Amino acid sequence: MASYEMNFDGLVGPTHHYAGLSFGNVASMGNRGKVARPKEAALGGLKKMKAVRDLGLIQGLIPPHPRPHLATLKACGFEGKYPDKIISNAYSARPDLLSMASSASAMWVANAATVSPSSDTKDGRIHFTPANLQAKVHRSIEPAVTSRLLKNIFRGERFAHHAALPNHVRFGDEGAANHTRLCVSYDKPGVEIFTFGHDMEGDNNLKPIKFPARQSKLSCELIAKSHGLDPARTVFVQQRPDVIDAGVFHNDVIAVGNGHVLLIHEEAWVEQDSVLEQLDGMLNGNLCVVQVDSDRVSVEDAVTSYLFNSQIVTGADGQMHLICAQECEQNSAVKQEIERIVKSSSNPINQVHFFDLTQSMRNGGGPACLRLRVVVDDAAFAAINPRCVLTDDLYDELCDWVTRHYRDELAHADLATPGFFDEVEAALIELAGILDIDESIYRQR
Repeated sequence: MASYEMNFDGLVGPTHHYAGLSFGNVASMGNRGKVARPKEAALGGLKKMKAVRDLGLIQGLIPPHPRPHLATLKACGFEGKYPDKIISNAYSARPDLLSMASSASAMWVANAATVSPSSDTKDGRIHFTPANLQAKVHRSIEPAVTSRLLKNIFRGERFAHHAALPNHVRFGDEGAANHTRLCVSYDKPGVEIFTFGHDMEGDNNLKPIKFPARQSKLSCELIAKSHGLDPARTVFVQQRPDVIDAGVFHNDVIAVGNGHVLLIHEEAWVEQDSVLEQLDGMLNGNLCVVQVDSDRVSVEDAVTSYLFNSQIVTGADGQMHLICAQECEQNSAVKQEIERIVKSSSNPINQVHFFDLTQSMRNGGGPACLRLRVVVDDAAFAAINPRCVLTDDLYDELCDWVTRHYRDELAHADLATPGFFDEVEAALIELAGILDIDESIYRQR
């Protein structure tokens, strides 16, 4: 049975704001305290989803999480008879904790889970493991809801849903942002690449100095085992510590793959040449490496433009397209490199599309951060919640929903505005009805 790849983008939540919560993410830290534009962010994300769909891909979406998250605030000792009181108490005593509990970071669903398609797994099912995201407090509260949402979208026996790994640094897991699958054909066994930042179990002492390494080698090994992957087609590779210190907090900030194509910076991995040789052997000599040298694009330019956080997708015409943030077009070195890639006859990427994702980019997330890739066949697709698959009618409905419920601007202090919690909760409950998602996920009282 033929297989194809779906893209599931995260819908930006109504509490999108700039809190600088992600240490190690240069953009997140640099825009702390600025006024955000949630409506613009959500509509921009939807526009990208529709554009990818118009290229011929099947495009899905994953809804936001309930925010502000009252259970987190209560666990921090903030009390009150009503949500507004809990929130005002938190804002008065620890505004940083209110910000943490209100983060819309779940929109970056590249961190939602690691996904292995049925052609790679021992039992022939599609496997999901929600990321524990233990490295950042504001993201560590996501796995339970992520798991419920994934089960609401991917329904039935064709999907295997695992629990997130234990919430400890030894099991640090950031999901698909550190996972790449290469293949010659989507319906044939592929090669799954797990990229880690530190190895606490072995003798490897390589680690960054300035910023933390979020992904452990142990977590990669455990996920590969639980998904039933073939060890002969599974690779564990380490990020270079110096590029983590330069702001490459996830592998998808320095490398991206699609099919048999790998777009990668020359400074991405430890012992990169030997790893690329190994991958080519696993793909029977069919690996197409598009390696970008430092003398053309520096690591700094890669981080600020998010060139490697672009998406590579295969359109209905069989051609590969590069989906980039507009920051790539605004950086002369990066724009020149993209033009070189598209014009080259040595790789199948021949079209580029630039999108305004300013709101997401300012918080440290580009096109690839916003999407989770899932390879399905017709039987698996039939089991997916159809209301979470984008159509023209659903696009219009969601744009209307965002326009009615999202604020044009949102500052940190606005999170504590009386009635804001009720405003957001009502919107998300309505969204649950639109997407046929269990609305109890959004009821916090």
